[in-house]
Amino acid sequence: MHTPDPHGRAAARPTRRAAALTLAAATAAVGLVAFAQGGADAAVQGSLSPDTQFYKDPTSQAVRWAAANPGDYRAPVISKRIASQAQGIWFANYRPDTVTSDVRTITSAAAQSGQVPVLVAYMIPNRDCGGASAGGAPDLASYDAWVGKFAAGLGGSRSVVVLEPDSIALTTCLSAQQQNDRFASLARAVNTIHAAAPNAKVYLDGGHSTWNSPSEQANRLRGAGVLNSDGFFTNVSNFNTTSNETSFAHGVLNALGNPGNLHAVIDTSRNGNGPSGSVWCDPSGRKIGNYPTAATNDSAIDAFLWIKPPGEADGCAAAAGTFVPDIAYQLAQNAADPSTPAPSSQPPTSQPPTSQPPTSQPPTSQPPTSQPPTSQPPTGNASCSIAYRANSWTGGFTADITVKNTGSTALSGWKLAWTFPGDQKITSAWNATVVQSGASVTATDLGYNGTLAAGASTSFGLQATYGSNNTTPSAFMLNGTACTAS
Repeated sequence: MHTPDPHGRAAARPTRRAAALTLAAATAAVGLVAFAQGGADAAVQGSLSPDTQFYKDPTSQAVRWAAANPGDYRAPVISKRIASQAQGIWFANYRPDTVTSDVRTITSAAAQSGQVPVLVAYMIPNRDCGGASAGGAPDLASYDAWVGKFAAGLGGSRSVVVLEPDSIALTTCLSAQQQNDRFASLARAVNTIHAAAPNAKVYLDGGHSTWNSPSEQANRLRGAGVLNSDGFFTNVSNFNTTSNETSFAHGVLNALGNPGNLHAVIDTSRNGNGPSGSVWCDPSGRKIGNYPTAATNDSAIDAFLWIKPPGEADGCAAAAGTFVPDIAYQLAQNAADPSTPAPSSQPPTSQPPTSQPPTSQPPTSQPPTSQPPTSQPPTGNASCSIAYRANSWTGGFTADITVKNTGSTALSGWKLAWTFPGDQKITSAWNATVVQSGASVTATDLGYNGTLAAGASTSFGLQATYGSNNTTPSAFMLNGTACTAS
């Protein structure tokens, strides 16, 4: 059931979700009690800065599909609402000889862009209990060695490691001894990654709100060494609402004693409409949820992430991990555009009601609305650096462009100008207004991303065609001042 990734990294995705729906009511009740007892005041400040920018892989399946199908009616929506977003990068093919260099390729590119990559290690033996995403390392000794090589590629820059979806919540195929051995291996993996990469945040498998109870999941996490990690993740490849997952995460933290070093991240890649009953495998009528952000307005929740890339199949519509444009389009077509800043503390107004969260539940976040604030004329003296990263194929390419304010004062509004040295023609763009006249191009902020503090950066992207010359531009002007290029 595996789908090889052309980049030699990710293949299958976790798809088996033993959604014990009979536990749902009990789980919600436990979450409510836990929050009422612990309260928001019991949580500590999240460990990721709210302005963290997560790495947008220019070679993701969604990016490559949209770039290869510019005339498809689904492409503009998929490009703007899925391909433009940071998503988990999966390491699911057992390639111990290349995993270090594969990881380093991602972490190096992310560091150059001033972004934080989300890397998903998915190699535990007997993963998915032989389901649609079966596979992994041949045994735990091989897994321990693979983790060491994976960790060696992380380097000294910041990164987020999602360690082994399903590995703790799904153990029905393991004996008691096999479960203990697995949990011990996961605990070793946490220590190995932290030792090799002190700036990596490592999160363990927290299941989700309609699976194990918070107390049961906390017990399992404790056995897998969660107290030495940075926390846990929930809802990977599932559809439970952000509000329910937030309550569940608070419940797990409460059951763990609210240790100050632990936080949660939630997969919101396709939970905008909540679940489709008990259907977990490629259900219809779903929608993308909160856009990826570390600005969660909840100090116990480090980030909303798109760990499962939207549009990649669970194993029913296609082999697990295969990008299916119809699924991506359905997830994206009724969503808001990613054109405003961090979510507010109010529940999404555009989300159809699923279940009403209790009034004492921690606030959920609102996805961006479709209308950005009006951009103001740029102010501030520009001193800048530009990172221009293109992913090309015959006749076309995408480019991810990072603008960094290297000056000592903030910029209020920015306009970036350059001239293409070849015959490039822009067809679409995201996170900026991009206008081309002949070979001359200007990109202007959208208001919400117009203020750049000293040392801060922002990114936007574009898709374009070319005939015979796709030479990278080398001269950029920000607010009329020349920038250094890398």
